[in-house]
Amino acid sequence: IFAFENERGVQEPVGFWDPLALSSSGDVSTFKRRRTVELKHGRLCMLATMGYITPEVTGKFPGYLSYSANLKFADVPNGLAAISKVPALGWAQVVAYAGFCELSAGSDDWKTGTPGDYGFKVLTSSDPAEKEKKLCAELANGRLAMMATIGMFFQDGLTGSAWGDWALYTDSPLRSLKSDPGFNTLPEWDRPKNGFEGLVGDQPPLGLWDPLGFTKDRDVEKFKRRREIELKHGRVAMFATMGYIVPEYFKFPGYLSPSLGLKFADVPNGLAAISKVPGLGWAQWFIFCGLVDFGLYRADPARAPGDYANGGILGVPNASGPMSDEEGRKKKLNSELANGRLAMVAIMGMLFQNGTIGDASSMWGL
Repeated sequence: IFAFENERGVQEPVGFWDPLALSSSGDVSTFKRRRTVELKHGRLCMLATMGYITPEVTGKFPGYLSYSANLKFADVPNGLAAISKVPALGWAQVVAYAGFCELSAGSDDWKTGTPGDYGFKVLTSSDPAEKEKKLCAELANGRLAMMATIGMFFQDGLTGSAWGDWALYTDSPLRSLKSDPGFNTLPEWDRPKNGFEGLVGDQPPLGLWDPLGFTKDRDVEKFKRRREIELKHGRVAMFATMGYIVPEYFKFPGYLSPSLGLKFADVPNGLAAISKVPGLGWAQWFIFCGLVDFGLYRADPARAPGDYANGGILGVPNASGPMSDEEGRKKKLNSELANGRLAMVAIMGMLFQNGTIGDASSMWGL
């Protein structure tokens, strides 16, 4: 799979990018043919991406696109909506021009050992190092453009707008509830309403984040239960994320298990620690977590999700709280929820990376 690790396009940050292992066969001809296809698609998508942007910024050509159809350039909308406006003869011209470019350039570039080289050299250089830099930039920009134009198509198709005005997409699962001032009056948890906008967690850039549409049933009790679970998972994930990082810089002195002669320093970081901690140590963890979950922090239907009577600031039992400043309190609760969401993604990434690499220290370049 590493037969092509020194080819053009192997660059930061992803290095040798072949997630589907298409190059694992080591076939040079197949690699060159695919590189030609990649370059063609990248160049086409760079033009397509600019074609989406330019009419919005610089305007459109004056005059008529079709005199016989009395169709002006200004009458053709941007994006996917233009497909139905351009006359059939116009599409025939586009196809004929594209075919001419394709056939006149030939298709033997990859056979000669220079994929994508059709003799048309504009952004080139006599300096080999500078030329290589520009060719790498073309490949990287083409890859980015392929992602960009697909994203534009998807967004345009959903919203009906070339620039993706999501306010036009009322059926979006990302916005499962319509914006209405009547929905933004839910400060008390025991008041049944038919929406959840304006609550903690409804913040930029995503607003009410519900990609799977769990809140479409407008069931307040289910929402409260899911919010409590989200907060618990987020809090645990924040601890877990820190637990991955801190031991790289500090571990407790002394013994984890004197009877086994096991020191804290002997326990590796990350997933490898699972096999090193004694069974009794895991039993202690389960008992501790159970006491916290079932004894100290019990859900109270009269309180907001995640708000426990025995939990003070930063979860310290019986510490001071809550804050009297409502705006400051809401800001901190929003921060907690956002950081918890980020930590859940982060810890899954760390676990996956650790499982793939097999060494937690290598994750940090140590």
